[in-house]
Amino acid sequence: MAKHPCDAIVIACIDFRFQKYIRDFLDTNLKDKTYDYVGFAGSTKNLKTILKQIAISVKLHDVKYVILIHHQECGAYGTASTPKKHAKELHKAKEEILAKYPYLTVDLYFLDLSGAFEKVS
Repeated sequence: MAKHPCDAIVIACIDFRFQKYIRDFLDTNLKDKTYDYVGFAGSTKNLKTILKQIAISVKLHDVKYVILIHHQECGAYGTASTPKKHAKELHKAKEEILAKYPYLTVDLYFLDLSGAFEKVS
């Protein structure tokens, strides 16, 4: 099967309250770039499933850049949806991604209800 190169893969939650913010963020930060977009409840909460999606994107689209986005008041996390918990989950996901694909660049973001993105380092 032929590859169709693409710049990035973006993983975010399906929560409708954040989709406009995410689109605006991507329009600004990935302007004139191509990307695969995965919307999944809890974003990287089900990491096994997300890793499969990344594997497909790497294999078919030769992506080199991963953007992981979590958000405030995520229903998939319930009462555990705190900035500290999301930072921990994002770092765990990044570690597992880089263990499989050390050549990828992985950026982590936390999105609050106002639409402000905070880069998680």
